Amino acid sequence: MSTANITMQFGPKPLFENVSVKFGAGNRYGLIGANGCGKSTFMKILGGDLEPSGGQVMLEPNVRLGKLRQDQFAYEEFTVLDTVIMGHEELWKVKAERDRIYSLPEMSEDDGMAVAELETEFAEMDGYTAESRAGELLLGLGIGIEQHNGPMSEVSPGWKLRVLLAQALFSDPEVLLLDEPTN
Repeated sequence: MSTANITMQFGPKPLFENVSVKFGAGNRYGLIGANGCGKSTFMKILGGDLEPSGGQVMLEPNVRLGKLRQDQFAYEEFTVLDTVIMGHEELWKVKAERDRIYSLPEMSEDDGMAVAELETEFAEMDGYTAESRAGELLLGLGIGIEQHNGPMSEVSPGWKLRVLLAQALFSDPEVLLLDEPTN
């Protein structure tokens, strides 16, 4: 992963300008600085969640990116298992569309064809083992099985961070971005 001339500007003064960096495989990096200097903004840019004012982020093709985000309350309406599975964005999109089609009162021929393609993609991404893999991650992080099917809104804040760590690890990423993991 690397950046070329990343600039981020809110208003007349840039938060940071022309940041170019190359992150080497197998290394660990820390981003430190004062509050408000743009660390989380830079992390969002690296993770593709925010477009910079200028410059670009380069990530090798087919490299999976995992992200531990600061917002522990973004998934309140989802189950703990679903929150973890969302860490594999492509799998989650296929699962959500597949579930949407299956929930239709009547399925058209086009819906049937679409769901058949989705089932193939789902199987190729090991979607049928997703819940058990997510459950194993959660158990490994000390989150009991009794919480796996419950809503995130019932998980205490300290444990939510562990769920989000499981989410970040779920896709077995080559690049892992941790934004303030000790908060």
